[in-house]
Amino acid sequence: QVQVVESGGGLVQAGGSLRLSCTASGLRFDDYAMGWFRQAPGKEREGVSCVSWSGGTTVYADSVKDRFTISRDKTKNTVFLQMRRLKPEDTATYYCAPKLEVSGCGTWPRWGEVAYWGQGAQVTVSS
Repeated sequence: QVQVVESGGGLVQAGGSLRLSCTASGLRFDDYAMGWFRQAPGKEREGVSCVSWSGGTTVYADSVKDRFTISRDKTKNTVFLQMRRLKPEDTATYYCAPKLEVSGCGTWPRWGEVAYWGQGAQVTVSS
């Protein structure tokens, strides 16, 4: 049974930092690209960042580039999202998802049908 669990969300002031973690179990972690997405109230889910199965490719949405850093630890089946210089517009529920991709992040963020989602981690940035 595949499980995806996000953690590390919270309330932070603008300009602050948070680190999200996402642990995936029940699958061969090394076979999967890992993507972070977010959804704010009343808005559609959007892609934030992706890391390839090897860790060699990382992709970021323009809105978070140079502020967020994605990484993965294969020994822990975990992907991280380090978020710095947070802004109120970063407020959202953050989700991670695994996707089988032979090369890089494939068509991320347009992954289409994603088989597994976590429950999400709430990030709230106050102004």
